[in-house]
Amino acid sequence: MSSVTSDSGIVQGSPDFRDAGLVFPSGFTFGSATASYQVEGAAAEDGRRPSIWDTFSHTPGRVWNGDTGDVACDHYHRWESDLDLMQSLGLHAYRFSIAWPRIVPTGRIEDGVNQAGIDFYSRLVDGLLARGIRPVATLYHWDLPQTLEDAGGWPVRATADHFADYAGVMGAALGDRIHTWTTLNEPWCSAYLGYGQGGHAPGRHEPAAALAAVHHLNLGHGKALQALRATSTGSPEYSVTLNFHVLRGEGENSGEAMRRIDALANRAFTSPMLRGVYDEDLLADTAEVTDWAFVQDGDLETINQPIDVLGVNYYSTATVRLWDGSSPMQHNDGHKAADGGTAWPGSDRIVEFVQQPGPYTEMGWNIAPEGLLELLRSLSAQFPDQPLMITENGAAFADEVAADGSVPDPLRVDYLRRHLTAAHRAVEEGVDLRGYFVWSLLDNFEWGYGYAKRFGIVRVDFDTLERTPKASAHWFRQLAETGVLPA
Repeated sequence: MSSVTSDSGIVQGSPDFRDAGLVFPSGFTFGSATASYQVEGAAAEDGRRPSIWDTFSHTPGRVWNGDTGDVACDHYHRWESDLDLMQSLGLHAYRFSIAWPRIVPTGRIEDGVNQAGIDFYSRLVDGLLARGIRPVATLYHWDLPQTLEDAGGWPVRATADHFADYAGVMGAALGDRIHTWTTLNEPWCSAYLGYGQGGHAPGRHEPAAALAAVHHLNLGHGKALQALRATSTGSPEYSVTLNFHVLRGEGENSGEAMRRIDALANRAFTSPMLRGVYDEDLLADTAEVTDWAFVQDGDLETINQPIDVLGVNYYSTATVRLWDGSSPMQHNDGHKAADGGTAWPGSDRIVEFVQQPGPYTEMGWNIAPEGLLELLRSLSAQFPDQPLMITENGAAFADEVAADGSVPDPLRVDYLRRHLTAAHRAVEEGVDLRGYFVWSLLDNFEWGYGYAKRFGIVRVDFDTLERTPKASAHWFRQLAETGVLPA
């Protein structure tokens, strides 16, 4: 059982998480992050074909207000000024994702590779390097080519092979200049929200397919690392980014509830990727959903590739308990609900998620910086030789533009200060933590919530697309430039 759990929800002896003046180690990376579908726009330009998120967002009722990523932040056309903005904020690194259907429009390289797409990311990488910003490239942040979904998507084994082919194309094209390659972003979301719960693209409600997707995403990760290493001519680092569930228990026998969710949410990925196994309790918990026959001989060896850094995404904690059947089951797991689906195959009628105490962000997620410290401690204990990087942490708040045009966002500044205090405490305790990427650089298309939720340290006016750095951006610039946590 993972130690990313707590019965009390409180880390004993934890700091106030509002410290200022803390000094981060020399070489600690401060960066920001985005994702292709959320910021690029230009959805049908220069050879790009639809992804599952194009299809999903254009389906009535799927996304708030009918919003789509057709234009998003128009980063595809404004990339140069956006890079200037990053430079002005003192960012050490920029974590971006590559749109698979912009590179391989059908997802299958035998159908052709789109040079215009490669050229766009080549210009982006060169522009970053020219400004002294390290490129951190994610191959998959959820925009599967629709053609591959039409053939079955991630529940189908062939998708992992097509992903490896695409990785090889990108390794050959950019592997001489990329600082860090990341294979997948949050495969938990891709598998369980996309194929089980249905709140994310492609919006399917198929528990067995969700578990097949878990495996084929893991397999795609391993195959992509092999392809990247075979084609990258520079000396990049290799990574994957996982969103971890930091669990709290409520009530009698809550340890069993936490164990089940930990198996599905965390160990379904860390165990095969970092240990080369699927844990027996995960297989037993899901035996009535699937027999895992899609796992073939040699798969676990392929998945268990060495990585240089493990990306850690953290936003909030989750509280679970065993459902006693005496009242309607609660599903407060922090994700936009979709009728008829489950993100927890095998445990959806056993474990319930209960409302946690606030304060909350605009997403309804509780603010719990002590959970980040607990997570970093746990991962360091479980995988002591594995360097870590916080690849996403941030908060959505209802920012208001002041009369002078500035955007004060004191709640976000406080959120960042608290979580960076937790990160600093982890470093002090000996956790091999290499850096922190704030989510997000820009207000953007927030998946099922459309443009209703603003995570950016830079405000985007979605009518004019004008960018305005918020107070949090100025605060983060001071941190990046000095390495000292500002007041």
